[in-house]
Amino acid sequence: MKTNKQAAREAKQLFRLCVSNGLLDEGRVRQVAEGVIRLQYRGYLAVLSHFRRLVKLDRERHTAEVESATPLPADLRASVQTGLEKLYGPGVDIQFAIRPSLIGGIRVKVGSDVYDGSVESELAALERSF
Repeated sequence: MKTNKQAAREAKQLFRLCVSNGLLDEGRVRQVAEGVIRLQYRGYLAVLSHFRRLVKLDRERHTAEVESATPLPADLRASVQTGLEKLYGPGVDIQFAIRPSLIGGIRVKVGSDVYDGSVESELAALERSF
């Protein structure tokens, strides 16, 4: 049976095989996962578990959620998109959503990074200060 460290190390090597030009290639991910499942070598479930975690973390780092109180104009959407691509590189999947509870401003979440410029967060900060 493989140790947890060995499984994590092998999963990282498999993950690196799936990265092309700095971006994760979904086709390669499928091929690698299918190959590991087909071979079913000792400890393959632990390796697949670590591999899945790495793929999930990478997807989260390349997915941006942009929330605003009202629909954003096209020029502002383009500006947000170029800004996020400068910060996080090309290949960022951006999802725009409307959330009236923000009152105004926007909130951007990419992975574990949150940029909150909403009126809702400012009011919450003001409330905490009292």
